[in-house]
This record gives sequence, C-alpha cells and structure tokens, in this order.
Amino acid sequence: MDGYRHNYGGSDQGPSRQAPPPPAQPQSVKYRPPHLRNQGSGASAGLHSPSLQRQGVGLSSEVGPTRRSRDPPSAPPTHRTSQLPSSPGNFGVELLKISGQQPKACAPKNINNRTLPVKRPGRLTLEGRSVNLLVNHFLVRFNPRLTIFHYSVDIKQVISHGKRPVRKSRNKADLRLIKDKLFLADPARFPLNRTAYDGEKNLYSAVLLPTGQFRVELSDNEDLLTRTYVVSIKLINELKLSKLEDYLSGKVAHVPRDILQGMDVVMKENPSRYRNSVDRYFYPSSFKAEDDLKHGIAAYRGFQSSLRPTSQGLALCLDCSVLACRKPLAVIEFLKEHIPEFDGVHLDFNLRRRVTNALKGLTVRVTHRVTKQLFTIAGLTAKSTSDLWFDFVDPKGRDPIVKVSLVQYFREKYGKNIAYQGIPCLILGRNNRTNHVPMEFCILTEGQRYRKELLDEVAQEKFEKKCLAWPPERRKTISEMMQAHDGPSGDATQNFGLQIDKDMTSVEGRVIGPPDLKLGTPDGSFDIVRVENEKCQWNLAENSVVEGKQIDRWALIEFGSSVSLKLKAKDFIKNLRNRSRSLGICMEEPLVCHFTSMREFSSVSRLEELLRSVIQEARRKSRNTLQIIICVMEEKHHGYKYLKWVSETRIGVVTQCCLSIHANRGDNQFLGNLCLKINAKLGGSNVELTQGLPHFEEEDHVMFIGADVNHPVSKKSTTPSIAAVVSTVNWPAVNKYAARVCPQDHRTEKILEFGSMCRDLINNYFQLNKVKPNKIVVFRDGVSEGQFDMVLNEELSDLKNAICDDSYQPTITLIVAQKRHQTRLFVENVGDGGPTGNVPPGTVVDTKIVHPFEFDFYLCSHYGRIGTSKAVHYIVLWDENSFMSDQLQKLIYNLCFTFARSTRPVSLVPPVYYADLVAYRGRIFQEVAKEFQSRSVPSSMRTSSSPSNSTTFDQSFYNLHPDLQNIMFFV
Repeated sequence: MDGYRHNYGGSDQGPSRQAPPPPAQPQSVKYRPPHLRNQGSGASAGLHSPSLQRQGVGLSSEVGPTRRSRDPPSAPPTHRTSQLPSSPGNFGVELLKISGQQPKACAPKNINNRTLPVKRPGRLTLEGRSVNLLVNHFLVRFNPRLTIFHYSVDIKQVISHGKRPVRKSRNKADLRLIKDKLFLADPARFPLNRTAYDGEKNLYSAVLLPTGQFRVELSDNEDLLTRTYVVSIKLINELKLSKLEDYLSGKVAHVPRDILQGMDVVMKENPSRYRNSVDRYFYPSSFKAEDDLKHGIAAYRGFQSSLRPTSQGLALCLDCSVLACRKPLAVIEFLKEHIPEFDGVHLDFNLRRRVTNALKGLTVRVTHRVTKQLFTIAGLTAKSTSDLWFDFVDPKGRDPIVKVSLVQYFREKYGKNIAYQGIPCLILGRNNRTNHVPMEFCILTEGQRYRKELLDEVAQEKFEKKCLAWPPERRKTISEMMQAHDGPSGDATQNFGLQIDKDMTSVEGRVIGPPDLKLGTPDGSFDIVRVENEKCQWNLAENSVVEGKQIDRWALIEFGSSVSLKLKAKDFIKNLRNRSRSLGICMEEPLVCHFTSMREFSSVSRLEELLRSVIQEARRKSRNTLQIIICVMEEKHHGYKYLKWVSETRIGVVTQCCLSIHANRGDNQFLGNLCLKINAKLGGSNVELTQGLPHFEEEDHVMFIGADVNHPVSKKSTTPSIAAVVSTVNWPAVNKYAARVCPQDHRTEKILEFGSMCRDLINNYFQLNKVKPNKIVVFRDGVSEGQFDMVLNEELSDLKNAICDDSYQPTITLIVAQKRHQTRLFVENVGDGGPTGNVPPGTVVDTKIVHPFEFDFYLCSHYGRIGTSKAVHYIVLWDENSFMSDQLQKLIYNLCFTFARSTRPVSLVPPVYYADLVAYRGRIFQEVAKEFQSRSVPSSMRTSSSPSNSTTFDQSFYNLHPDLQNIMFFV
C-alpha cells in the first residue's frame, strides 16, 4: 500500500519526506565557475558563464517550415531578417533554423543583471530513428508593425444616499456585463470587437480608446433600483509587437511577458464570450447525449490554450479537457434525477439531509421574475412552503404591516401558483440578503463542477474513459475545437491582426533506443538483458535483481477483523518467500507474526505501542533489531499516515503495507512488485545499466539531485508547503537515493533551505563514498516559466553558497522538469504508434515546438498503455558540464530505466519522481503534526517553536529516525 496517494496493494507507492539534522552555517564564499578556477581576478567578468563553450546559439531567419540543420555549419551563422509580406493577412514570424554548432558565449543577463537560461547547444550525433509527429501547436501569424494598447479598468458602484449599500462585485461575469454596457452604448468610441477583457482589471485594444471616468447605469429589470457604476479607464502600456518578433528571432534575450500576456487575453476573448470559464478552461453550455453520466450530471468537453514562443514562431498550444458538471436543470428536475427517492411531495429527515447536501452552495437563477441576477443556495427553510408566512411592509407606507403567506404572495405578486407546497423553499443569499424562493422557480446555472470522486461506480468508469481518450480521439477533438466558432479563432482575434493556422504542427521526432540492463541470474552471476523496443519492458521470470538483500529479521502484522478478508498467513508467507527467492532475495521465516484489528489505526499512541511491542518480541529472538515490518490491512484507512509517521520518525523500522485481498490471491506479479519495493527499501539494487551514463566517465563521481515542493490548497493559509530534496548516494549505478524534507511558508515555491539540504546530502555522499561528487545534476520539479528566474538566480545561488569553497567547487547543471503543460505528441502515421497509438518510448522532440534559442526538449520515456501519453518538458537553465543535446536526452532516458519499483521505464526522470514521493510523504507527516497540534501536543513533544496558528510546523515532526535517513524508505 505505501501507495502513492494510498495506492494500496501491489503498486505500493508512498512518498516520503525526511528532514536533515541541523547543518552547520554555510561559509560565505564567492562561487567561481570551474573554467575560472585557475584564472586570476581579471577573469571575473566571466562569473556568470556556465562554461566557456556556452554561447548564444547561431540563428538565421527564413520564411517557411524549416527544420534544424542536421550538419554543423562550416561558418558561424548570421542573423538575417526576411522581407515582410505586404498583405497584413500574411504577416508571420519567420522560422528559426537552429544550427548544430556548439555555443561559445557566456550565459546572457537581462537589464536587471539577472542571469538568463543557457542557450541551446548542438548535437554530437543524431541517435535514434526518425518518426513523423503532429503536435497540438498552431502557428500564430501577426503583424510586427502593430501595437496593442493595454488599459487598466476599475469598476466601482456609486452609492447614493438613501440606497442600500451594495458590496463591490468581484464576479467576472458582472464586471464584463458592466464593461459591455459601456461599449455597446457608444460603439464608435468603444468598439467591442476590437477589444479583449480578462474579466478583472486588464483591457487590451487594437485601437486607442478614450480614457477617464464613465458612468454606466445598469438595471436588473423588474422593480429593483437602477445601479450606477463608474468605469475608470487608464492607458498603462503600448505593446509593440515588433519586440516580440525581435525575441522570437533571437535579437533580444529577455522574454516580453507583457506582450505574451496581452495576446493570450486576446486569444481567450472569443471563447470567453460563448463558453463557461472554469479555472483556466472553457466549457460549452451544452453536452453531447453520449456524455450524459445520469443522476443530473454530465461530462462537458472543453479546452485550455496558451501562447508559446517556439522555433517556428509564436504558437497557440491547445489541449482538450473533460469536466463533470451538474446539468443546468430546474432544481426540481435535478433532484428527481440526482436523488431517485425525491418525489417533490414530502421530505423526511434523511431525505432532507440528502437534498441539503446536494444543493447547498450551488448557484441558481430565478424564473418567477425577469432578472439577470444569480443567487447562491444557503440552505432549505425549516418549514414547508405552505407553512411559510412573513411580515409584508407596504413600500409606500400607507397600509399597516400584515402577515402574508408565501403561497399567497407569489400568486398575487407574480401570478404564480406554487405546485410543490409540501417541500421547503430554498434560502437564496445575495448581497447579505436572504430570500425564500420555491424550488420550482429556480434553475441551476451552467458550469457547476461535480467532484468525480462522488460519482457512482458506473459513472466514474465512464467519465475516466472520456478523460483518458486514446490518441486518435484526442487528436480529433482538439482539431474540432480549433475549427469551432466558439474556439480561440474568432472575430476579436482577427481584428487584432492575428491569424491562427487550423492545422497541427508537423515535426520530425527521434526515437532513442533503450539501454541494455544488468540483472541477476539464478546461479548468482549477472546477465545483460536487451530490452524490447515496443514497450521497453523487461521480464524477471528468468532473471533476478542485481543485489538482493538478506532478510532474516522481519515481522508480519495483520490488521483485520472480517472473516471474509482474513489473511491466510501461512500461504502468504510461503508465497512471498518463494517469490523473493526466485528474485535473488533470501527471505527467512518471520520472527514475529502478530494479529490484531483495524482499530489499532485509530490513534498514533496505539500504533506506536503495538510496533514497539512487536520489535521487543523480535529482539527476544534475535539480538539485532528488525529490518522491516510487513503490514497487511483488510481495507484502506486514514491511520495509514499514523503508521508511516510512527515507523519512520519514532521507531526507525521501515514498513511495507498491502491489502489482504491482494495478499490472499498470491498473484505472482503482485508478489514480485512487493519484493522489489522491500529490496529497495532495505538498500538492495533491483536493476542497473550495463554501460555508463552518456557524457560522464566511470572515474567521475556524479550526484543527481531531485527537488520538489508540495503545496496545500490555497484556503488552508496556516498549512505549510513541504519542500523535498533527494539525491543519489552511489556511482556509477545511481539507483540508490537519500532524502531530506522540510516544511516552509504557505504556498512558497522557492525552496528556502535548498542550500543546506543539498549540503547535508553531499556530506552524506562523502560519508558513504569517502569522496564528494565532482559533478552535480539538479532536476527541479513544479516550476513554471515565470519562476525560472527564481530557480536560476536564487535557488542555484543558495546551493553554490552552501556547498562551494576554495577546495570544493563541483560543476553543476540545473534542469527543470515540467509535467503540467498542454503539449501533446501524436504519430502522423498510425503504424508508427504501436498497439495503443501512442508515440513510442524514447520519443524526443527538440525542433520547431521548442524554445527559439534556449536549451529545452520534450521526451516521452514511457510506454502509454492508457489514454494519450504526455511527454515531459525538460528545460536546462544552467550547465557547467557542457552537455550536448543528444547526450542529455540519452542520459535522462537511460535514468528512467533505473526506477526501483518498475520493470519498464517511467515517465519522469527518477530524481524528480522520488522527490514527488518524498514531498507527499512529508504532507502525510504534516497531517499528523496538525492533529497533534489540535489535540494539544504533550509537553514531551512540544518545543518553543511549535506554532499555534502559523504556516510553519515544528521541524521535529519531519525528522526521520537516524536509521532511515540514508535509505529509500519512500518507494
């Protein structure tokens, strides 16, 4: 179970975190790059150079779909600007041909003296076979002579004396309605179709607009008073598209983010007018018949888009998405679908509770009067509709206050007869006022998300199939959305002089061959295994692990009470020992078998007492402590986090969890996965590469570091983020890792203790290998383009200051691994994609869709069995190890074969994958710490730094037991 997000059973993945012991204060040392170490002070001008061989990539401009040159040019390429076409409709950014020449200049710096990412190097060889691909990037052509005008918009309501004050609207729909009213009233000065609005404070226009303050009167019809707003419009910037062209052609190194943000709003203007916006996605108001999930829920197909500067020019990246939403039905009809027992006649206590849970917090519009207002359901009235009375006050003050029934009021005021009088009314709230409205006069608004976890089993399976669309289906859906009238290409886009190609980008990718692997054999020797090309999977049926650990001190604990799910302990032990033996892992009989109930998971203290008693019983039979405790549970339980926290921070013995239903089956694959995890946790080696990693020599000592930050939801403002850093501890096998974990300020992406955590891991490497690594490759996860500057100029600087001194200055490469992007790769010819239609493992793309001149590429390292594969986007920010493109691509791909608990390459480079697991384990520890805090932590565990209401928790809750600090407890 140790499962990633509680993936119980054979795929036991559990992230974990560990905090380092307090490190010594770093010595303040001025870092000098390796190539300057033997130079005098006169070389200080090169301080920001990742290597003397790093230089801006050679770029030339050409109109047309050119590809990167396959052969290094004989002379340095020169910049050449093509002649722009005369027709505005044909303006476009010329393609960039990227040379194979190795760069030679230092890393550039922007106007603020901040170091910028390194330039793309060339290739040594063109490894791998070519494959024709289609990518969901759509070329955007623009006129570089045009200017987009950026305005700030501030909308405030005028509060007159005698009127009820109304809170300032923060709803995007309301703000857009007010802005549109102004523009529609004076189209000559405010051309609506030549503007784009983000729904908040930013307005972009293709023409100059009047500035100043403008009054807008908005009536909600019926008898509500007219509201008056003041719309303030101020010009704050002129976005000259020539600057974007200069960036795309490599003339300037600093990305014009303001221009890209403005153009992105322009691209979203058309869908925002016709579709419902949910987060950053756009969904239609209607759904297809085959997308009905029943019970008042349907799957809506939407899309997300973003603009990206690429080697072929500016491109729109568009990907599809599926969201489960409530149907926009009348509330009565929704309830009849959602709750079959609801008949609209009477609500008993249980039915009332279910109806309240189904409706509370939802947004509705009313039909008994003409209004555009939306209301939020606050709950149900205590009485049924027929029993509701209220005091009616004559608005003119002529008649005395009288008691009026709600039924009578709706009949006389609105001419509406209430049909469902035996059920409660809805309590609708807006602007600190509440209204009682019969359910039959309320309709659910569009785009109200329904959590997929709440779907029934049938609907959930149907929904997941739609989310995990096969490549041909996804490709077709994306193309349809690009062609749709409510897609990103509309009148507003064209009025800004932008033209979007409707065809996907065609690109030539390469498929890197898999490495040969080293596995054990039954006779104790080693075997070289050639991995098959299609799935890149290796079979352990005839092989064993490289280094199997001797397991002679272990215990078994069964947590269960159900007779049907009771563990068949003897059979399980026998099967597990046989499977481990076949894998080269010698496993003796358990020292202790303890049987208890799931109630032990109810508290930390009970679990700790249980584990300590089992350890003590084992010690009476063996002098040494237990190596591992295997815990078999009859069901998933929230107490899993207690078990991990107690065993890994208090007890110091690793645990391996699984479910009894899987253990009793004795499935060979399940037992094999279990053995791989147990062996890795105890320090064994499951698989190794037969040849060294590209670019490095065996006499090198190279450390690979992975770093990630796990954030809580934004609403939990007092909950810390969790920073995790892992590193390899062996070379050249690089398949064993140590981990450190640290809580930090709420939703802070910068790893505040990055330097000290890495220094601790380097010292740990020295203790194990008697030498410090002379080369370090850092993989950073979870950061967007806007955070690259922070990683490059702050985290990297922190790392160098913490580890470097006059006697130790390793060469460092810093790479960002991005998983959360929208780029999708599709094979152009079905025959190239294998059984699932996905791109083959090892597919790499480093032309056309990549950055115009920075060092990045897309690599799909895994076999896509379900849905459409997503390649990882790797971006090199800093490189003192002088990688060539193909060397780094091959290195990362080979590393993906070393993941400890898999017999196929994983989708993400292992240092980052492990950092994700450790970050999640740290989140588990934080949840335990929070419960301790809420229960008034015992004085023995309380420290002066324990917060009562802050974003930082006591580090002692995250510190691993010393016996586990240098092993892979988290796999």
